[in-house]
Amino acid sequence: MTSTKTIHQTISTPDGPFTIIARAEDGAVLASGWSDDVQVMLDRIRPADRPASSAPGEIAASEAVEAYYAGDLSAIDDVLVAQSGGPFRTHAWSVLRTIEPGKPLTYSEFAVASGRPSAVRAAASACATNAPALFVPCHRVLRTDGSLGGFAWGLDVKRSLLAREASLALQPD
Repeated sequence: MTSTKTIHQTISTPDGPFTIIARAEDGAVLASGWSDDVQVMLDRIRPADRPASSAPGEIAASEAVEAYYAGDLSAIDDVLVAQSGGPFRTHAWSVLRTIEPGKPLTYSEFAVASGRPSAVRAAASACATNAPALFVPCHRVLRTDGSLGGFAWGLDVKRSLLAREASLALQPD
């Protein structure tokens, strides 16, 4: 466990309560997802990086979530995130942030985009271990047959996010 001071905030969204854990000093999001249980969010953070606790506070990234749900799909793009892993996983997480709303990739396509076409399972693992959900949009990756696959926050949330993004991505600017 680390001594990094963190704060957490839970906001309401159409997909349920959304909790964010961020570093107090710079607001970098360490974990986020559709739950009001702070411990669930803390448990998403890699054990070596996991803070012992988190205090309630206002987090700037919550405004990006509200803007996203209000229709500004790009509002989440520039939110600072912090998660650590090996070279492939870290790169794969950065690639997730380049997937355009309304244009999901399959796990195979995601592996190719991540530079390792044969590493489909590793690409799926990068999605499964992604702690700052929404800001690192792992929901934009589907099974090779186009079905939803898994999602830590449930398939109903994944389906809702993808439908929202598909309908808004089709609208002219």
